[in-house]
Amino acid sequence: MESKYQVILFYKYVHIDNPKAERDTQFELVKRLDMKGRMIIAHEGINGTFEGTKEACDEYMKIMKSDPRFFDIHWKVSNGTNDGTAFPRLSIKVRKEIVSLHLGDEADIDPNQITGTHLKPEELRKWYEEGKKFHIVDMRNDYELRVGKFEGTVFPDLNNFRDLKQNIKKIEDLKDTTVLTVCTGGVRCEKASGLLVREGFKDVYQLDGGIVSYMEKYPSKDFKGSLYVFDKRIVMNFDDPNVHEIIGHCSKCESPSEHYVNCANLMCHEHFICCIDCLKTNAEEHPPYGEAYCNIWCNLKWKWYRCKKGIKLRLAGR
Repeated sequence: MESKYQVILFYKYVHIDNPKAERDTQFELVKRLDMKGRMIIAHEGINGTFEGTKEACDEYMKIMKSDPRFFDIHWKVSNGTNDGTAFPRLSIKVRKEIVSLHLGDEADIDPNQITGTHLKPEELRKWYEEGKKFHIVDMRNDYELRVGKFEGTVFPDLNNFRDLKQNIKKIEDLKDTTVLTVCTGGVRCEKASGLLVREGFKDVYQLDGGIVSYMEKYPSKDFKGSLYVFDKRIVMNFDDPNVHEIIGHCSKCESPSEHYVNCANLMCHEHFICCIDCLKTNAEEHPPYGEAYCNIWCNLKWKWYRCKKGIKLRLAGR
């Protein structure tokens, strides 16, 4: 069922003279259109995702296209939530980078100077059909891959995107092969593919528009499972629910699941998959669904912490 709300995902590597002024301009525009979401602005460009009504999203994109800096942005538009609550608030911040690769000023990658060749979803589908030899390298975080990935994905074990500079050695054996980097919407691959080129990888591509663009054009083909997204929806897909394949598994009982939770130990807060049935085991104590810990040690540590805190509060009350 199509919602009256849409989520737009976009980025642009383009020089921003005054990020703070651009932040103020963007905030007023998005607020006027009654949209919510997140945007990062830096001297190197913009990276954003907003939810709003179809009319609001259309108006925002129209205004952005009238700006010479942003006229050629590749917009990714998907179905939003039923009530427009994909994001709790509007947040637009100025940062040093629009994605945190943390290479440092001297070693940073400028995608306008060095990056992998953009490969359209149609071209990738043709690669599959022709049986071309290539390796897909997924540049997302580890927890994102648990619910969906391309068949035969090579993963350089990234807990965070900034791990790539250390972990690039894990895929050095691919230097003389054809490599295609993939990520959610493309922004991480602009720098990741550029880093591979600089490190001597001979034939580097990046999936134009990211995984979301391929999934939308070719649902249920080559990419298995769902796409992790950074909003209330958590996961999304474009395929028929009757044929949708769940590749994620509950970390507790191993049953198929795409339900993410955060570890109830607030000093851990790890993001992992836990099915509703396992959460229901303590739902009475922690309504409405219960709570889960990433492992037994987190459970014990948190209970011990709360016990000590309770004792201190009681002693302080004497």
